[in-house]
Amino acid sequence: MRIVVAPTSFKKSISAVAVAKVMEQGVLSVFPNAEVIKMPIADGGEGTIQAFIVATGGQIIRENVFGPLGKPIETYWGILGDGETAVIEMAAASGLPLVPREKRNPRITTTFGTGELIKAALDRGIRKLIIGIGDSATNDGGMGMACALGVKFLDAVGNSLPSGGAALQQLTTIDISQMDTRLAETTIIVVCDVDNPLCGPRGASNVYGPQKGATTEMIVELDAALEKFAAIAKKTTGKDVIEYPGAGAAGGLGAGLLLFTNAQLLVGVDIVLEIIRFSEIAKDANFIITGEGCTDYQTVCGKAPVKIARLVEQYHVPTFCISGSLGERYEEVYSSGIAGLMSIIPSPMNVGDYVNKTPELIQTATERLCRIIRKGMEIELNKGGKENS
Repeated sequence: MRIVVAPTSFKKSISAVAVAKVMEQGVLSVFPNAEVIKMPIADGGEGTIQAFIVATGGQIIRENVFGPLGKPIETYWGILGDGETAVIEMAAASGLPLVPREKRNPRITTTFGTGELIKAALDRGIRKLIIGIGDSATNDGGMGMACALGVKFLDAVGNSLPSGGAALQQLTTIDISQMDTRLAETTIIVVCDVDNPLCGPRGASNVYGPQKGATTEMIVELDAALEKFAAIAKKTTGKDVIEYPGAGAAGGLGAGLLLFTNAQLLVGVDIVLEIIRFSEIAKDANFIITGEGCTDYQTVCGKAPVKIARLVEQYHVPTFCISGSLGERYEEVYSSGIAGLMSIIPSPMNVGDYVNKTPELIQTATERLCRIIRKGMEIELNKGGKENS
């Protein structure tokens, strides 16, 4: 028996890799002789590197870079099992979890560390990069990232701008003459889970600024700064990205990558599933167990569990989903390929207990689900025997 476990992370509780491990334990407690294949899934945010490394047999590379507040941090990136492709997670260098809540200020946070990770990959001779740009702490349009790769952002008197999105208000000139020439020969695939434009009501500042610490006044300031940045960048590069879907991802890092590299922005988990060869591996499974923190009406809008279910539907492989909670209109996923749902919460409990016991709750929920599946298989076998007698 082959069983694939392919969960996403349960945000703020447990990574996709850790979820897959405890799901495996739950499966083996019911099907001890099963072949369990762990394929953790990510959407470009925190956990993307681990998901790719586990799925492809790659390696983690440790790196010292500047974090979102401009202070040195130790972080990491990955090389896939092919030895030729790097995977970089902007959250690992410029992510919101790296900034204490009381210090969150998108006026000053920078993507410089993300640029340093790109440079580190180029220095190793790698010319294909996958960059996940979820969970950012920044709103600088990718200025910091570009600076780390040789681009200069100058004010009216020729001085380099300080870090952060607010500084873009003073932008007059973008000098790309010293930009790293290796970028021109590098394939860059950007994985993100949003399609927001750079500016406006659905732009980076308005939609995601508040979670990064932006006040109403800051949002107006940052949106205007990104609009000015886009106009000057268009004159410099010839690229108009202000309305491009996904340009507003990660505080405009999507726009920065489009402007200064050959990046392709791919929204959703489709590219992740393709790179880890999910369909090829899962098509011969008896069933698949996926999972996410909350299953609700948004799950049908392209989130991983439904993407997985639809991908293997053609092979008649059923997909079951284990969820941290079942939210509004969760039942809509049944018409999108999910065969069954299981919440990990067996009884009422407070949030602290829920978070602390998440691994245990996932494992026992997986066991409960597998016991139901096993009983269903036994019923089918008994049914077949009676029909043949």
